[in-house]
Amino acid sequence: MAACLVLASCGQRKAKPADRQEGPHTRAFPTVSAPGMMTEQGEMLDYIAMHYWDAFADTGKDWLDDSTYVAGVDRTKLEEQVGAYTTLLSMVPLSKAVAFIEGFYDKVAKLEAKDAESTAFEETVSMMRRYLYDENSPVRNEDIYGALAAKLAKSPYVAEDMRPSYEFEARTCAVNKAGSKAADFVFTDRNGREHDLHGIRAPWTLLMFTNPGCRNCGDVIRGLSGSQKIQDMVRGGILAVVNIYIDEDLDAWREHLDDYPSSWMTGYNSTVRQDLSYNVRAIPSLYLLDKDKTVLLKDAPAERILAYIENNIEE
Repeated sequence: MAACLVLASCGQRKAKPADRQEGPHTRAFPTVSAPGMMTEQGEMLDYIAMHYWDAFADTGKDWLDDSTYVAGVDRTKLEEQVGAYTTLLSMVPLSKAVAFIEGFYDKVAKLEAKDAESTAFEETVSMMRRYLYDENSPVRNEDIYGALAAKLAKSPYVAEDMRPSYEFEARTCAVNKAGSKAADFVFTDRNGREHDLHGIRAPWTLLMFTNPGCRNCGDVIRGLSGSQKIQDMVRGGILAVVNIYIDEDLDAWREHLDDYPSSWMTGYNSTVRQDLSYNVRAIPSLYLLDKDKTVLLKDAPAERILAYIENNIEE
C-alpha cells in the first residue's frame, strides 16, 4: 500500500491550476512516472528513484531562488518531495538506495556548479540530511545517509571547514551497517551475571538501548511487549530481546527494572557509548539481528522492526 501511495504521489499527480499559473522562473516540482511498459512494482520503484531529481536539476534555465523558492520550486513543496523520496528509498534494496542517494548528490551538485549563488544544493542536502539522519525521523537510515555524507565530505561545493563534520558522520554511520556483523560486547544482567551479545543463541535478536524512566522508551517497551507474536517468539526461544542501559546511573536503572518484561535479557554496559562501537545518538535505539548476529535493521523505528518481524519471520 505504501508503494502505491508513493507511486501515486510521484508519478500520477496532475498540476493544479495554481501551479500552471506560476511565473516564468517558478515551477511545480517536476515529477517522474515509470514508462507504461513497466508493470513490475520493484522495477517501477527503481526507475522513479533513479530519475526523481533529473528534471529538478535541469541547468538549462535560470530558476527563481529566494526565501520562498528553491530552484523555482516552492520550498514547502520541495520538502514534501524530499520526504516522499526518502520514503521511496526505504522501499528499495539498500545497495540500490545507496546508489540512488549518490546519484541525487551528483544531480544537485550540477546546480551548484552552474550558480554558486543558488541555494538549491544547500537546501536539498539539508532537507535530505534531516529526513535520513535526524534521530526523530521515521525514515531515518544511517546506511543511506552515510553514503551521502561520504560524498559531502569530499565535495568542492561544501565549505572546507564543514567537510570534517561530514567525514565524521560518514565514518560513524559505517559502524554496524546493515549486512555486517554487529559489534560484540559484554553486558551484566539484572542478576549480576555477564553475557556477550554473540553468545546469545536465539535465531533472532532484538537489541535495544534504552534509559530508565525515558518516556519514548516506555512507549516502545509497551508496544513490543504488547505484540502477541513477539511474546510467543520470546517464549519459544526464537527471539531474544536484549535490552541494554549504556549510561552510568545504575541506581536509577535498578529502580526501573520492573519496567522491563522479565522474559527479556536486561543488562547494562557503560562502555558502548564511549567507544562508539554503536553509534547511539538517541535513546531508544533498536537493532534487529539474525542468528549470526548480522544486522538486518539498524537504529530503526519500532514500527519498522515490528513490521519486519510480522511479515518476514515465521514462528
